[in-house]
Amino acid sequence: MTVANHDGASKRWRARARVAARAVGRSRLMGPVATNTLLAVNATTTANEVEALHSEGARRAGAGLGLTLSSPDKTLHPLSEDVSLAAGSDLADGGLQAAAAQASAGENPRDTQALSAIAIAIGTSSEAANDPMRAPTGERMPSRTLDSDAPLSLPALLAHARPLDITVPLDHGWQLLGTPAGAYATPEALRADDDWIRAPVPGTVAQALRDAGRWNGDAPQADADLDGRDWWYSCRFTGTGSHMLRCDGLATLAEVWVDGVLHLQARNMFATHEVELDLGELPAREHTLHLVFRALTATPLRRQRWRQKLISAPALRGLRSTALGRMPGWCAPVPAVGPWRQLALVDLQQQWISHVDIETRVVDGVGIVNLRVEVRPSRLTRQACVGGKRADGEAFVSMICGDQQNAMRRVDSNVFEGELSMPAVRLWWPHTHGESTLHDLSVEIGGGRFDLGRVGFRTIEVEHGEDGAGFSLIVNGVRVFCRGACWTAADLVALPSTREAYEPWLRAARDANMNMVRIAGVMTYEANPFFELCDELGILVWQDMMFANFDYPADDPLFSADVSAEVEQLLLRTQANPSLAVICGGSEVAQQAAMFGVEARAALPDFFTERLPALVARYRPDLVYVPNSPSGGALPFQPDTSIAHYYGVGAYRRGFDDVRRSNVRFASECLALSNVPAEETLAVLMPGVAAGTDAWKTGVPRDNGADWDFEDVRDHYLQTLYGLDPTATRAADPRLYLDASRAVSADLITEVFSEWRRHGSSCAGGLVWQLQDLRAGAGWGVIGVDGRPKAAWYAMKSVFKPVQLLITDEGLNGLHLHIVNDRPTPLMARVELSSLRHGEVSLVNGTTEIEVAPHSTVRLSAAAIVGRFFDFTYAYRFGPREHDVTLASLYDAATGQLIGEASHLPDRTLGAPVELGLQATLERAAVDGSWTLVLEARRFARFVQVVDPHYTADDNFFHLAPGRTKRVRLQARDSHAGTPAGQVRALNGVQGLEYRGL
Repeated sequence: MTVANHDGASKRWRARARVAARAVGRSRLMGPVATNTLLAVNATTTANEVEALHSEGARRAGAGLGLTLSSPDKTLHPLSEDVSLAAGSDLADGGLQAAAAQASAGENPRDTQALSAIAIAIGTSSEAANDPMRAPTGERMPSRTLDSDAPLSLPALLAHARPLDITVPLDHGWQLLGTPAGAYATPEALRADDDWIRAPVPGTVAQALRDAGRWNGDAPQADADLDGRDWWYSCRFTGTGSHMLRCDGLATLAEVWVDGVLHLQARNMFATHEVELDLGELPAREHTLHLVFRALTATPLRRQRWRQKLISAPALRGLRSTALGRMPGWCAPVPAVGPWRQLALVDLQQQWISHVDIETRVVDGVGIVNLRVEVRPSRLTRQACVGGKRADGEAFVSMICGDQQNAMRRVDSNVFEGELSMPAVRLWWPHTHGESTLHDLSVEIGGGRFDLGRVGFRTIEVEHGEDGAGFSLIVNGVRVFCRGACWTAADLVALPSTREAYEPWLRAARDANMNMVRIAGVMTYEANPFFELCDELGILVWQDMMFANFDYPADDPLFSADVSAEVEQLLLRTQANPSLAVICGGSEVAQQAAMFGVEARAALPDFFTERLPALVARYRPDLVYVPNSPSGGALPFQPDTSIAHYYGVGAYRRGFDDVRRSNVRFASECLALSNVPAEETLAVLMPGVAAGTDAWKTGVPRDNGADWDFEDVRDHYLQTLYGLDPTATRAADPRLYLDASRAVSADLITEVFSEWRRHGSSCAGGLVWQLQDLRAGAGWGVIGVDGRPKAAWYAMKSVFKPVQLLITDEGLNGLHLHIVNDRPTPLMARVELSSLRHGEVSLVNGTTEIEVAPHSTVRLSAAAIVGRFFDFTYAYRFGPREHDVTLASLYDAATGQLIGEASHLPDRTLGAPVELGLQATLERAAVDGSWTLVLEARRFARFVQVVDPHYTADDNFFHLAPGRTKRVRLQARDSHAGTPAGQVRALNGVQGLEYRGL
C-alpha cells in the first residue's frame, strides 16, 4: 500500500502509538489447532524438528488430540522472573528442563503453574488463554486443566499464529444507574438499592434503557435525558498482578475508577485509553470497576464565526463525540453515551509484543513489507537472545508473509525490524476490477508465532486531469469509477463493532456491486473488523475525520491533543488495511463557512490543510488526503471541481439535464432520496401506518429548520416524471403511490449513474446518501433497518455492474449505448437493440458485435446499429410518437449469456394500466432445495416487483422484455421461512398474480 520511503516508516515508529490488538475471535484463528494443540519442544530443538512439530500439530488437531492447560488450583500465577524466558532459551542451570520433568511427574505444582502459563503465553489463542479471573458475576470463567501424563516443555508451538494480545473482555455483570448531573463526585456515595439496571458492555446507555423497556417509540423516555444526566456503570472482577485496562471507546466525558481510586478522565469518544493496574497478589480478592459518563457540557471556547444548525449539541464543537442521535430530522434522538467499545484487561506478563509498525508497498511488481516490533523486555533475557540470535544460532525474531519468511535484525535493546520481498505479488483490487488478494502476516519470536492479521499490496493515487479540476482514484495504475453509498451505523442504538454486526450490511453493499463506502464526518470511526471485512470483500473506504459543520477551535491545545490522538490511533490500527483509500478532513465545514460569508481562503483553517495532512503523510503516506467534503473551486462546494455533494437531481429538484451541465467530477454524496421501504418491511415495522400521516412522516428525513422534507422531493419527481399527483394518488390508490414512489427512486439512480459512468464522462465516482436507514420509514437508506433491500438498492445493483450496458438520451443525436468493462479481461460481446410499439410490436431492431478492452468503455450509436434513421428520443417530433420503449441487451459472444440490459422510455408518464400477460412459475433445485421464480410477459413490464414476506429476491424492480424469460432466485430470510408464497406485479400492469410453493 505505502509508497513512502523508510524514513516515513521510522517517523511513524517514533510516535510510539500502540496498535490496538486484532480481534482474538477471528474464525481463522479459532480452529482446533489454534485453540488447544500443545507440542513438546526444548531448547535444543532444531529448525527441522520445529517444522516437524508444526506438522504434528496439524495432525493432532485433525485427530482431535488436543491438550488443555491450567494450574492445579485453577488459577494461573503471574510469571516469575526466573521462568519468563522466550522460546528457545537455554537456562544456564537447566532449571527449566528440570522444572518440566518435575511438572510432568506431578512433583512440583508451583512450577507446573508457571510452565503452563508460559506455554499459553507463547502459543495458544483466546480460548486456551482466558485469564482465570472471576467473571464480574462471581462465577469462575472457563478454567484450564493440566494433563499430568502429557509432555510439557517450551515453547508450545502451533500450526497457526496466536493473537497479538491475551485479553479478558470485561463484558459481563455490569449495572447502570442514571443520576442528576453532578450529584455524585465519587462512587462511594452510590447505594446498592438505587435504581440500577443491567447493562450490556460494550454498549450504550440507550441500549440498556431499551433492553429494560424504558423506551418511547424509537427513543428513550423523556426523563432519561442521555446528554443531561450522569450515568454510572459498575462491575466486579478478580485478578492479580500487573494488567492494563484497555478502553476502546468511552462516550464521552468519562471517568474510570478502580477500587474507589480515580485512574482516568477522558473527553474523547473516538480514542482508545489505557490504564496500567497493579491488582496485588491475592488471587481471591475482588476489585470494583466504576465508569461514570458525565453530562455533556460545553467548555468555554473562542467566539464562533458561524453557527451551524445541523447538530443540536453545541458541546460537540469542543468535545470529541459523534453527531449521531444529535441531528434533529435526520434520525431518532439517541445520542451515544457509555462504554460503546470493548473494555478488556491485558495481562502484561503474558504479553510479548507491545508495539507494531507495518508498511507495505509495491515497486515494479514486487510486494515489499517493512515490519518493526517492540518485544517486552522481560521476554528478552541474555540467554534467550544474544545479538538477535537464539542459542541455536537461528534468528530470534523473523517475519512471515504468505509463503515467504525473513529474519529481522535487532535495532534497539528490544526493537526488531525487517523487510521482506514478494516477487510478482498478487495485488489487492476493488472487487469490481480484480481479485481482492490478501496475505497472512505474522512474526515469529523464539519459535512462537504471533498473528499480525492480513495485508494487501496495492498502489493508490489521485489524478486531477488536464484542467487540474478532476478527482479520479488510480488503483494499481487503473482509473476506478468509485460507486457506493455513505455508511451510517449497524445499529443506531447499540453502535456495535463486531464482525457479525458489520457483515450483513457490507455484504449487501458488495452484492449491489458497490466498490466504495464513505464514513461521513457525522458518524463514528468503525472498529477493526469493519476494515478487515472491507479488505476481504474488496470495498474501498473513504474515511472522514469526525468533523462536521462547526467552526472548530483548532488552536485550542486540549482540543488539538484530542484530535492528534484519535487520528494517530485510527491510522496506526488500520495501517495494514488495503481497503482504506481516502482520508478526508471532515464533512461540510468549508461549505458551511462559505454559506455564512466566510472568505474562501479562511473557510478551512490550517488544521485541515496542513496539520491533518501532515499526520496522514506521517502514518499512512499511501492514502489520498482530501481537505474536506465537499471542496474545490471558487466555492468549496462547486460541483465541477474536485469533490462535490451533488443534489441537483434530488434536493434541488433539477431535471436530468442538470447532471451533465453540472459536470460533476466526484460526488462523495448524492441523491439523498426518501426511499420507501419494501412492502414486507412496512408490514412488519409500520403496520397500518399510512403514507403522509404524522406517524409516517416521523421516518422521513428533513433538514433542521426547513419547511420541506425529502418526501416532498420524491413527490416532485413522481409528478414531473410519471405525471402522478402525489396527494391525489396517495388518497385514491395508496399501493400505487408507494409502488410508484419506489420506482421513481430506482429511475433517478439509474439515470444519474448512467450519465456518470458513460463513455467520455469526466465523473470518477458517486456515493449515494445513505447505505442503511437509522430508523423505520422512508429514510435515505437504500436498505431498510431490517436489512431488506429497497428498490433503490436493486437499481444500484444493476447500474453498478462491473460489465454493463447503459443508455443515455443525446437529444437530436439519438440514443447512445455505453458498454462498460471494469474487469481485467477483454470483453467479446453482442449488442441487440429494438424499439417497441405498445410494449410488444417491434418497429426497428439491429445487432452488432463488439470488443471492449479491460478497464475501458465503448460508445455506440443506436442509429449506427439499426443502419437507418429512427427518432429514438422523439426529438424531431415528425408526427405522433411511434414507440413506447427501446430495449438494449448485451450478450456474451461465446456463450450467448445475457450480461446486461438497459431501456429507454421517450415518455415516462404512467398511463392507464394494461394487461401484460405476466406469468410466474416456481422451480426448486433438486441439489440444494433453492427456489427460483421464473417470469415471462407478453408486453413490456415496467418495474416488476416480487413481494414475499419470508424470502428476498436476488433481483427486483426490474423491467421485463416481452418474450424473455427472467429467472429470479429467492433467498430465505430465516431458517423457518417455509416455502415461498408471494405476489408478482408490475407498475404498468392491471393486476398482480400470486405464487406459492408446494
